[in-house]
Amino acid sequence: MESDGKSNGDAKAGSPPENVDDPSQPATNGAGDDDDEKSGEILIIDPDTEELDLNHHRIRRLENLEPLTKIERLWLRWNLIKKIENVETLVTLRELELYDNQITILENLDTLVNLEVLDVSFNRIREIKGLENLLNLEKLFLCANKISRIENVNHLQKLTLLELGDNKIRKIENLEGLDNLTNLFLGKNKITKIENLGSLKNLEILSLQSNRLTKIEGLEELTKLEQLYLSENGFSVIEGLENNLELTTIDLAVNQIPTISGVKHLPHLQELWLNTNRIENWNTVEILTSNKSLVTVYLEHNPIAKDPAYRRKLRLLLPWLRQIDATLCR
Repeated sequence: MESDGKSNGDAKAGSPPENVDDPSQPATNGAGDDDDEKSGEILIIDPDTEELDLNHHRIRRLENLEPLTKIERLWLRWNLIKKIENVETLVTLRELELYDNQITILENLDTLVNLEVLDVSFNRIREIKGLENLLNLEKLFLCANKISRIENVNHLQKLTLLELGDNKIRKIENLEGLDNLTNLFLGKNKITKIENLGSLKNLEILSLQSNRLTKIEGLEELTKLEQLYLSENGFSVIEGLENNLELTTIDLAVNQIPTISGVKHLPHLQELWLNTNRIENWNTVEILTSNKSLVTVYLEHNPIAKDPAYRRKLRLLLPWLRQIDATLCR
């Protein structure tokens, strides 16, 4: 959802230039600027614009948006906004980005019934709420907040992507009804068990990196799963993937796995990342001879990688590989 190259809709934020070289002016530091510094002011030049880019303008308050009767995309990344307000008239809005502000509550979104993309990542939100009327929402980004519970999203039946990484979530729950969800990101939380995913039968990408997981389980119903990211947990066995025959990518880096198992039945597996584990026996690597679609294998930072003939042995064992660790095969 990068905004590089987006139209600015002939609008601007009235913001004075920083007095970087003037010793008479106080030092400033981005979002930590003093409250008495003059804020960016939203000035609408073209009320018929459909896209408005106001990223990085030191805007502290959402206001003066009423003239925008045709607006579809509004980008307000990297500002100093503390409250979602004065957006009720933006009923044509399809995409709203409030990434990296100082927002604490999801509120005043009831009239934005055409919204398809909402990004309020890198803020200070503690609770998922205020989304009751956003029934057309397809992508919801709430990463890097202070959310402790998954809730109030299962009515969003058009949702295809849910990003809740880097929060304080301890349990996977309340995802029933998200039948169209294909991407679920829950990395860098405090989750201890893979559970309550059975209703997400169209899920293609699941990220649970950097949690507190010790057992691969609860994936039986995810028969369309293609990418599985489980690095930086506490797994010691590769298991529970019997029904996930569409998997192309498995990331199990930085765990405690001593042997390779549970993957030889995966006909489409292309990427297997097992770096920084406890694999030390070449016999366990031979299991991968069944995975003829395998393109990339990461085994660096395992005891086996200390073998002086490490790369040569891997190529002899798996001659169809195109990449070993970060290096392409010649």
